[in-house]
Amino acid sequence: MNRRVVIVFGSLLALITLTGFMQSWSIALSLLTVGLISSVIALGLNIQWGYAGLFNAGVMAFSAIGAIACVLVSMPWVTDVMLAGLASLQTDADKNQQAIDLLQQDIGRRLEAERHLAWAWVIGCATGLLAITVNRILKVLVTPRSRRLLVTAVLGVGLVIFRAIFDPATAVIESTGFGDNSKYLGGLGLPIIIAWIAGGALAALTAWVIGRIALGLRSDYLAIATLGISEIVIALLKNENWLTRGTLNVTGLPSPVPTAKMLQDPPYLFSISSSLIVNSVLFISIISVFLLLFLWLAHRALHSPWGRMMRAIRDNEETANAMGKDIVMRHRQVFILGCFLLGVGGAMLATHVLQFEPGSYHPLRYTFLVWVMVIVGGSGNNLGSIAGGILIWFAWIQAEPAAAWVFQLVGDGFFLEGSPVRDLLEIRTPQMRTLLMGVILLLVLRFAPRGILPETLQHK
Repeated sequence: MNRRVVIVFGSLLALITLTGFMQSWSIALSLLTVGLISSVIALGLNIQWGYAGLFNAGVMAFSAIGAIACVLVSMPWVTDVMLAGLASLQTDADKNQQAIDLLQQDIGRRLEAERHLAWAWVIGCATGLLAITVNRILKVLVTPRSRRLLVTAVLGVGLVIFRAIFDPATAVIESTGFGDNSKYLGGLGLPIIIAWIAGGALAALTAWVIGRIALGLRSDYLAIATLGISEIVIALLKNENWLTRGTLNVTGLPSPVPTAKMLQDPPYLFSISSSLIVNSVLFISIISVFLLLFLWLAHRALHSPWGRMMRAIRDNEETANAMGKDIVMRHRQVFILGCFLLGVGGAMLATHVLQFEPGSYHPLRYTFLVWVMVIVGGSGNNLGSIAGGILIWFAWIQAEPAAAWVFQLVGDGFFLEGSPVRDLLEIRTPQMRTLLMGVILLLVLRFAPRGILPETLQHK
């Protein structure tokens, strides 16, 4: 480990420790928690950009896909919750007969809607397979125009049948449930750690589909394509209420460690401040295990023959292609690997806040900020991604309170109470976050264009 690495991570540790003493340890640990999660996401983007030079402008989408996996995998299936509620009401049937009748009707409608939903997806998949088969069979039998018309007809008929079954079923699911937080399908009720891995796998599968379409494009077109696809994914998550509850959010996601509220109850009986600290320490421990594992795997990949080949493709694509390397295939591999980490990081972030909020996904937070982390940390350096993730998240969070403190000093020293300038300074305080990110990025690009921990190549 070189001297610069020790200085950088020692400085980050000092910043977190100083925050604990000057503000509170719960705030300091919360900053460290999200900083480590951001490091997982930044590491995934660094694999794509630092290893292969792929400009992914859709980080937000893959993080959101990882987060929705927490809902689909770890939340309870709503119909099962309704059946359990029905059983509890039936223990006192005389007082609850009307509620029992209404709930039985909702359960019956919901079960039928779930069967129709399953059939709709079977028809949708069958339509896709039939269109592919027709396209292949007719490729040598009819003209290209006739083949396209027939394939379009198959897809059109399949879509009409799909929507005829799908729309009524989703309307029933969105109108039935056991409480306001359950008017959607729900999930499988599995442990949240499994959901993290499933989130990475779901993001990787999406990356494979996108890669089949977009990875043959030039780098600037790839950026535009991933940005557009990112907005499509977020729009779907916001509007498919039967799957995600849309902008109503899914609250109460399970946690891999006891929550702060659980730690305040028997048998733990921690105080409020102690429970927050213990919860953060336990959560940080789990994230650190995952981060160290990903860091080790990324390091082994980077310094393997595969990693050297990826850097050769990144530095001179034409030469690598002339040497017989399959550029598109290698780009697809690294794109999928990076998106797996983006999905895992997104799942971790949703677990940390214990809810899935489709409306909270903005490019500034989930794409631009992650790019700043990679650039500031050091493109191509895995440790740099971790340092950038912690540092930029710390600066992002602390920028607003620091600006408020500075503006208050300026206002008290130079302006009277009620002055329009003082009011303007208070209004502009939240915008200092974005301004600070721009200043940091400009300073790093000017004085350390390779980042605070530049890429180092080991020749063997």
